[in-house]
Amino acid sequence: MTVVVGTAGHIDHGKTTLLRALTGIDADRLPEERRRGMTIDVGYAHLDLTDGSTIDFVDVPGHDKLVGNMLVGAGEIDAALLVVAADDGVRAQTREHLALLDALGVAPGIAVVTKIDVVARERVEAVTSEVRELLALTSMAGSPIIAASGVTGEGLDTVRAALFAARDQVSLPERPPTLAIDRVFTVKGRGVVVTGTLRGGPLERGDVLRLEPAGDRTVRIREIQVHGTTVERVTGGGRTALNLVGVDGDDLHRGMVLTADPAVTVTTRVLATFGVEVADRARGRAHVGTAAVDAAIGRAGRDGLTLPDGRPAGIVRLAEPIAVRVGDRFVLRRGPTPRPVGGVVLDVQPPRGISRRRQTADRVAAVATRGEAARLDLHGAIGGRLADDIRAAAEEAALDVVAPAAAIADVRSSTAAALRRIVSLRRDEVASTAAAVIDGLGAAGRLVQHGGQVRRPGTDAPAPDPALIEAMD
Repeated sequence: MTVVVGTAGHIDHGKTTLLRALTGIDADRLPEERRRGMTIDVGYAHLDLTDGSTIDFVDVPGHDKLVGNMLVGAGEIDAALLVVAADDGVRAQTREHLALLDALGVAPGIAVVTKIDVVARERVEAVTSEVRELLALTSMAGSPIIAASGVTGEGLDTVRAALFAARDQVSLPERPPTLAIDRVFTVKGRGVVVTGTLRGGPLERGDVLRLEPAGDRTVRIREIQVHGTTVERVTGGGRTALNLVGVDGDDLHRGMVLTADPAVTVTTRVLATFGVEVADRARGRAHVGTAAVDAAIGRAGRDGLTLPDGRPAGIVRLAEPIAVRVGDRFVLRRGPTPRPVGGVVLDVQPPRGISRRRQTADRVAAVATRGEAARLDLHGAIGGRLADDIRAAAEEAALDVVAPAAAIADVRSSTAAALRRIVSLRRDEVASTAAAVIDGLGAAGRLVQHGGQVRRPGTDAPAPDPALIEAMD
């Protein structure tokens, strides 16, 4: 298992220097980054551990104008490494990065007070105390705070030990493989290469993945690399590069997803819970994985939900389609001043039409804990399957027509009309769902089908219509 740790902190507080001292890798890969001495885009490094496992690092920019790039990395991490320079103390991007990590619910975490070689011990203690107070009301509350220097090496062993402990606290879910693309480039003679953090697995050379959002297009993996080494198979969790067949570089961009997970769905509308109270029509930039799109929150009418545990919930409407799955975390950033809104996706295709009447706080809360069964109860119908109360109402409508017998076409028509009045179904689903209800009544022995007629059990089959018999003769 490979755990991904993301850095956070103000510009020039020593994040990249600390990673270089820990791993021996310079995460500033762009020439302009090295020339200017600052991280501009997301960088990467890794630390091989003595037990054969690996910690991957995502180094994010600290400049206030590059917070969007910071969230590209933060959206795919398992733990956080907050860096605060002892000579500068807590600054604006320290607070903003921490607020964003808190909105994403990132934990566990480690805080490192760097540059301790250039200040007095009293200053280190003061900054450590300030950091402790800052963490207290966030997802990183209680995290270890370590004084260290990326220049002299003081405290680095303690940082490594804390990283090992954080790694042991991370539990990665088992699921089919999904990789959110964060970089796309072309290698001469090899073709298109994408990189990202692999969630789930395993993934093998030759596997075919869906590319989303791209109209269910598929691509094949020609080669897999992990930390620059070609492998036949990767189990997931860490930084992965894929050489792809069947797609051009111009067709790919940051924010797209490669997946074999049927739960990953393309949508422009999700039902979610929020970590803080948020007003109706709140707007901002939604960051999900490596994707970033304009979004608005709906919390009016039936969308204005407060769950029994006090959490607010509502609908997030996205300006562009994204690939997302239930349980994904996201953050809505509304600029540097207002507090960011963090949330968790409960439903990737919330109820529409008449089914929105079923969108109650209790049903939405149940979706968060009971999964697919509760989602069926929320929608009333999914893929031809019916919630218990909807099925009972449809069966009652069918039985009402049979007194004691009726033409099966009439029974189906009445059942379909009843379904349209109480639940949202696609046009192509209505007739087949109505037929399934009648078949279910037959299987349960509550109706008997004979030719083109349906009758109640215990009643005689109706006599043939003489005119029909004559016409048949």
